[in-house]
Amino acid sequence: MQRRTMLGGLASAALATALGSATKPAKAQASHYPSRAIRWIVPWPPGGGADLMARIINSKAGELLGQPLVIDNRGGAAGNIGTHIGAMAPADGYTITFGYSGTLAINPFVYPDPGWKQSDFDPVIFLSQVPLMLLVNAKLPVKNVREFIALSKTRQLTFGSSGPGSINHLAGVLFASMTGANLLHVPYRGGGPAMTAVLGGQVDALFMVPVVAEPQLKGGRIRILGVSSAKRSSTSPNIPTIAESGVPGYQVSSWNGVLTPKGTPGDAIATLNKAFNEAMADPAVRKKLVEMGYEIEGGKPERFTQWIDSELAKWGPVVKQANVHPA
Repeated sequence: MQRRTMLGGLASAALATALGSATKPAKAQASHYPSRAIRWIVPWPPGGGADLMARIINSKAGELLGQPLVIDNRGGAAGNIGTHIGAMAPADGYTITFGYSGTLAINPFVYPDPGWKQSDFDPVIFLSQVPLMLLVNAKLPVKNVREFIALSKTRQLTFGSSGPGSINHLAGVLFASMTGANLLHVPYRGGGPAMTAVLGGQVDALFMVPVVAEPQLKGGRIRILGVSSAKRSSTSPNIPTIAESGVPGYQVSSWNGVLTPKGTPGDAIATLNKAFNEAMADPAVRKKLVEMGYEIEGGKPERFTQWIDSELAKWGPVVKQANVHPA
């Protein structure tokens, strides 16, 4: 009996040791995340703004993580295709998705089934946002936002956009609804043609990102009336905000961040969040982003969730008012 008890004790000890040994490699593996390359899905073709921004950040972030971030461009359906692929990926920390304002805050109200839901993702980080500038053809007899609104109430003015449902289309709809301005939307197939139209006087106004708008000032064919951010741009502090120019509460931006599939381990999300925050704080990375007009955000994952929720609440009614449908 004593021998049986002793053998049983030895067996139990051996089993405990074996189990302990079996669990140690798993813990070690988790603590060494990432142990291989991470796929970064960008739901837009190469060469666009989202792709360029991701490529500015990914090298430094990969260096900090100790593993490369491999950009995987999956364009189509206004970002829905790539976002769907990201939502369906394994929740293991080795697939992340570039989340963009148009996709995350506008598409849910335009497409009956975009192929993904907000609940399919966990946030990693709010990367940045880019305000829009309200610019007009230089021949339009207005010098500021108040004069623009007043003129529109004497005769209908036109504003161009990159297409129905684009951020610069909805920025105009929101502006009109908040001010009572009489504006007619004229859609174009992209930002380039829309800019050409306002330069040539085919439309009176356009909401456009600074990196495209500001270089055109040198030619003297356009005038910038205001910026759509809540505070003045750090790169153009002399340009007043639209909010301070008679439209309190007006705030519009093109923004972006990083997402992971729902259920990704918390330690992986924390590791990614830290790397992205540090990458965007790097002077060389920060300089390039600021030159492109980006306002750096960063912070904890929860901040990105709160931002997305607030943007969904803002744009739902605007999309309905604009009567936007899938192309």
